Amino acid sequence: MLGLITGGAIIYWFTGASMQAVVTGAYRAVVYIKDNMKLDAATAATEASKEVVKICTQYAQKGMINIFVVIFCFSLALAFFDPFFFIGYLVGMAFFGLFQAIFMANAGGAWDNAKKIVEVELKQKGTPLHDATVIGDTVGDPFKDTSSVALNPVIKFTTLFGLLAVELAVQLTATQGSGLTHILAAAFFVVSFLFVYRSFYGMRIREDAAR
Repeated sequence: MLGLITGGAIIYWFTGASMQAVVTGAYRAVVYIKDNMKLDAATAATEASKEVVKICTQYAQKGMINIFVVIFCFSLALAFFDPFFFIGYLVGMAFFGLFQAIFMANAGGAWDNAKKIVEVELKQKGTPLHDATVIGDTVGDPFKDTSSVALNPVIKFTTLFGLLAVELAVQLTATQGSGLTHILAAAFFVVSFLFVYRSFYGMRIREDAAR
């Protein structure tokens, strides 16, 4: 049961961390555009446009590194801690991940389609109604294009890599005893939580974000 709950918790952490990376990168890009680009110009400068792409890429990479290290180390930690706990963890990830992915894809698509309906069919772009549906781009796109689709490779990687880690943990326990595997589990657990902290608090929008 604890393994199932832990698997579900890692799914919700992942979706939150990936959304946090998108939000922070988008905010930094918007700040740069306001400070360095003329929004009323017909075309944007090439160098300024490249810098916007660079900012978004950097934050995507930072978020990806944090997430990968957590998934990697947490899988090792739980596999070394207890193989049966890890089995529950895998089942929890698959179960919660499936429904979370469906929810985020459907919700994001609904938000995005609502904005398109207002723009194309109702032709009310620039009205308060359109302003209310802009959430389709600000939240809907990351929901359906980032977090939901990324759950599949995360679950697959954890499952395939975790099975190898469990086999290694069982062999180490048989040859070296449970003390070594528990020490390794604690070490990987600490590393994973450091990067969990970084995935949220290290990716926050700070007051000096404009500088």
